[in-house]
Amino acid sequence: MRIAGIYSFNNGQRVISKKYKNLDFEVREIIARVDAKKHKTKASKEKTMPGKMLFNPISLNRAFKSEFIKRGWVNKRVKCDYSKKFYRPDYRPRRLNKGAFREMDFIKQKLGVEVQFGKYAFMVYNVCAKMTIFNKLGFIKAGIEIVPIRDLAQQMSTGVSYFEQFVWDLEQRGVSNIDIPVLIYGVGL
Repeated sequence: MRIAGIYSFNNGQRVISKKYKNLDFEVREIIARVDAKKHKTKASKEKTMPGKMLFNPISLNRAFKSEFIKRGWVNKRVKCDYSKKFYRPDYRPRRLNKGAFREMDFIKQKLGVEVQFGKYAFMVYNVCAKMTIFNKLGFIKAGIEIVPIRDLAQQMSTGVSYFEQFVWDLEQRGVSNIDIPVLIYGVGL
């Protein structure tokens, strides 16, 4: 795969090139090592494109995971301890904390990386919530988000978001005082 687009959110490019230059180089190498053509393995069951061969996001994610793990990046899960104090006195929740967690795909030397070939809401959540949470917990100081460009997303199942849409929304949203520096890579063939 190759990087087709780069977006710097909250000075992400400046911060990452200054403090994490070697890790950014690793991430770029990983992207280049993933051969997307090997992952066009999903036969569509959708009405609009029955039988068409599509890129398989699960398979792509596995390929990225393999490359990141080879280089010492680690996955981080944080257990969620939900509070009962916000419920009304007459409500009793069942199994409140059963198995709940938040997860960062890859972390190395306080740089977090998320690979997202899924629905649009996950991209926004990763950058505007999850990375902020993992920063507040002391696990990361900056992040990189890897997402498909529109040309690639159109060769996946419907509903997969893409770099161009994501960047437009972040531009319209603006930066908040709690946002961390994030570099967003739009990847394609």
